[in-house]
Amino acid sequence: MFVDRPAAGKKALILGAEFRRERRGKKTVVSDLGELAELCRALNLAVVGRLTTRRDAPDPRWFIGEGKVEEIKTEATTLSADVLVVNHDLSPGQQRNLEKSLSMAVLTRTEVILHIFAARAQTHEGKLQVELAQLEHAQSRLVRGWTHLDRQSGGIGGRAGVGETQIELDQRMLATRIKATKIRLDEVEQRRLLSRKRRQRNQAPVVSLVGYTNAGKSTLFNSLTSAATFVQDQVFATLDPTMRRLLVPGAGECILTDTVGFISNLPHGLVEAFKATLEEVAAADLLLHVVDASDPRASEKIAAVNGVLAEIGADAIPTLLVWNKIDRIEGPIEEHPFGDTAIPGVAVSAVTRQGIAELIEAMGNTFGVHRPAVRVLLGPEDGQTRAWLYSQGAVQSEDIREDGSVSITVLADEQLLGRLRQTHRGLIEEIERVAAVS
Repeated sequence: MFVDRPAAGKKALILGAEFRRERRGKKTVVSDLGELAELCRALNLAVVGRLTTRRDAPDPRWFIGEGKVEEIKTEATTLSADVLVVNHDLSPGQQRNLEKSLSMAVLTRTEVILHIFAARAQTHEGKLQVELAQLEHAQSRLVRGWTHLDRQSGGIGGRAGVGETQIELDQRMLATRIKATKIRLDEVEQRRLLSRKRRQRNQAPVVSLVGYTNAGKSTLFNSLTSAATFVQDQVFATLDPTMRRLLVPGAGECILTDTVGFISNLPHGLVEAFKATLEEVAAADLLLHVVDASDPRASEKIAAVNGVLAEIGADAIPTLLVWNKIDRIEGPIEEHPFGDTAIPGVAVSAVTRQGIAELIEAMGNTFGVHRPAVRVLLGPEDGQTRAWLYSQGAVQSEDIREDGSVSITVLADEQLLGRLRQTHRGLIEEIERVAAVS
């Protein structure tokens, strides 16, 4: 989609800019560049140098000052760099001027993320979503971007109208493709909506894993469900949503979903393009907000995720903070400052499975599983009910009596108890609270 531009290579200089109006708290240009370097690594770009600059405001021509442009030229020659990656959005004119002055490709943070998403999308829906985001981004770059677009095309036998400029032709072609892609995505969204309605009819609660990219969501997903979702220590290792069944004792089976990770300053076009996927998060009954407990920027990343959740209307859903990667923490876990938050949390290691049982128990508590447990007396003829209770993971212990009846101690939420009372009304008199058993 980008023409007349230098080809991007494999050795990158990364540039972080901080402007007076954007300076904020503990977050620094250096920490931003660390994240940008991870994004470059995910795109198989070798970061050979890092540059920073501070200004009162962006330069309208180059985004950065003329002196910094010369510094980048010198650094690129010394390090044999062939692409500059800027941790900021640039206007089309600024990007074109930098490429012309530096004689090298210039990528923005948004473009790097788009390229990563394009490389990682596996499902039909994911590819469509990435295509839509790329098309809409390309459409914005056609405005005053490249000089070739000012040339007129057309004439007898041509597809363009008489006197139509290349930019008008390209805009029309992009608009047509965007419209067609949105129609195809709407069809996929309708199928997803039907699947969601079926799950709701089956009364299976939905639990969504959310969190900053590379917080360990997919590893936790595999640990909870014994799945084999792709896992790698890099940003956006998982892009397409994955669903598996998970048994929560006392609450029965739920649907656990693993979706794309969030990131600060996530391009709005990506949020819009992935709206159908993110609606799975917004329709969840419970969110497991996974946080890298060993990350010194954990609090900042929690805020970034909460911002995206608010944007998609999921900020009011019951949430559990899951402090993952505690196996990487030095010293006693009890002394680790897990951050200032009113949201209940559980400390786990998805790799060693430490804390996984406590996490599942916390999920059950959120769903309303009663503690202490409940004792139910079943007659000899109620073997089907006994088997059903076992299938829900609700049975804690049982005592078979001489007359063939069975006294079962179960953990159950109101929904399970309601179904039990509805199906076996004669048992209501036999239900009583007992001390919880381990």
